[in-house]
Amino acid sequence: MKFFHAADIHLDSPLRGLDRYDGAPVDKLRGATRRALENLVAQCIEEKVAFLLIAGDLYDGDWTDYNTGLFFAKQMSRLREAGIRVFIVRGNHDARSKILRLPEGVRELSAKKPETIVLEDLGVAVHGRSYEKADTTEDLSVAYPAPREGYFNVGLLHTCASGREGHQSYAPCSVSDLVARRYDYWALGHVHAREVLHESPWIVFPGNLQGRHARETGKKGATLVTVDEGRIVGAEPRTLDALRWVRCAVDARMASSVDDVIELCREALAREADAAEERIVAARIEVTGATRAHGALSREPEKYRSEVRSAASDAGEIWVEKISFRTRNPLDAEASLGDEAVGGLYRQLRTLCEDDAEIDRLLSGLEPLRKKLPAELDHLEGGGKLDRTALRQLVRELPDTLLPLLFAGEDAS
Repeated sequence: MKFFHAADIHLDSPLRGLDRYDGAPVDKLRGATRRALENLVAQCIEEKVAFLLIAGDLYDGDWTDYNTGLFFAKQMSRLREAGIRVFIVRGNHDARSKILRLPEGVRELSAKKPETIVLEDLGVAVHGRSYEKADTTEDLSVAYPAPREGYFNVGLLHTCASGREGHQSYAPCSVSDLVARRYDYWALGHVHAREVLHESPWIVFPGNLQGRHARETGKKGATLVTVDEGRIVGAEPRTLDALRWVRCAVDARMASSVDDVIELCREALAREADAAEERIVAARIEVTGATRAHGALSREPEKYRSEVRSAASDAGEIWVEKISFRTRNPLDAEASLGDEAVGGLYRQLRTLCEDDAEIDRLLSGLEPLRKKLPAELDHLEGGGKLDRTALRQLVRELPDTLLPLLFAGEDAS
């Protein structure tokens, strides 16, 4: 037997504020939650699951029109035609949402008290309770019934568990109390990042089905659970999002010009586009480091933001939501090393590195010494050989890598 566990679909989430972004693919962004639900339904059918659990926040609040409910009903009808049953509890966002008459095969569990639905043909008992009001702050799990003996028991619950950063404290509960209930699987919702709180029994937040803004980055989806002879043999994340939010951290220390910075951004975005596997990418870029391009970037930031956005079009189907230039002048970093031994050594190395003959003399003695360097200073990929280019790179990065080591444990001021 297989079943899918999803949560926090936030169907037709309004994604407020998009209109202030010039060039934002508004229709694709706003339609992402629908496409993610379609992906979930398609996977349910492909995997031939017995049922689908939705652990709250199916909707994002009151609908702006009935098309939201009609779309959901249409998708659920596809599951009914495939013989797949659906069980839902409401969460804080959809506690009071309008609900059209649910299609046959879809059951919403009671908000008055915990309810148990027994699937005799599968030997499964689903226990759950919907929110009656949005601000549900009591522990709902304490009233869940004892497990049905001889059945595979599932608990369906929208909860913050013991509390998670960025999530309000709705229906808090402890992992130990959930374990003590002796269910076989706890299908949780509310927390938008996937997290496995416990195994044997499995207690899982699947994360939300579709990232909706720049704080909800990375892969999103649902959990596919496989049961064999009453025991869970797999609880795998399945990626189902239609649009991928990412944060690109671009290290500009090796950039000698603005063109280099833009190329580094393009390469970072291209990697994200490849990882997103043909999904639209919504990217937030932060460029950091001591670089010779700092002056130009700080004088005309809007000009170069436009150039980064232009370069993004060459990297794939990417929308750049925001670009931050947090670079600094390399001379400032060098000055921070001071005039004492470390600073003097650094400046000598910079002078020597301008002369190929001097570099070659240094290399003959530095390779054995390099093996004794702290890992933070060894940036050669795969432990590669130290050559002229690598030595110049190492020296150029010294201010940024040495400063944290020099001031570790001290008041940096």
